[in-house]
Amino acid sequence: MDFQAFIRDVEDFPKPGVTFKDITPLLNNPEALNKACESLLSMLEGLSIDKVVGVDSRGFIFAPMLASKLGAGFVPVRKKGKLPYKTLAESYSLEYGVDALEIHTDAISKGEKVLVHDDVLATGGTAKAVCKLVEQLGGEVVQCNFLIELSFLNGAEKLNGYPIKSLLHY
Repeated sequence: MDFQAFIRDVEDFPKPGVTFKDITPLLNNPEALNKACESLLSMLEGLSIDKVVGVDSRGFIFAPMLASKLGAGFVPVRKKGKLPYKTLAESYSLEYGVDALEIHTDAISKGEKVLVHDDVLATGGTAKAVCKLVEQLGGEVVQCNFLIELSFLNGAEKLNGYPIKSLLHY
């Protein structure tokens, strides 16, 4: 399936000069949504995964679907102040600012195999922060996967040492 046909460019969002890759047309099409989930799942063959970490907010779309199919738990990583229990935080830079992410301190146990999932790999700051959080809790990041990788932003370089898979490359 040509998934790129379901990705819409939105110019100057969230700030001037940024072209946002909007996945909502893909999400709105049941066949494309299902095929994308199947394709993301196929990138995990041979991996043992205990937890799937989804990154706030669009990572929450596919991560629980993948966790369900894998028989794994789903772990939300959210922007600072959004999780109700004890958290661990990590700051990060992204192409249009600085922010922090948090994870519940009891979300991952030592030795658990973890898949990190987000919709887009851009500069790599978000994914790197999530990997750090997983490792601080004792988890092992077995792969980072993304619906879209913006290769021209070189985010994979920040994730050097982690296996990376992306469904689409721009």
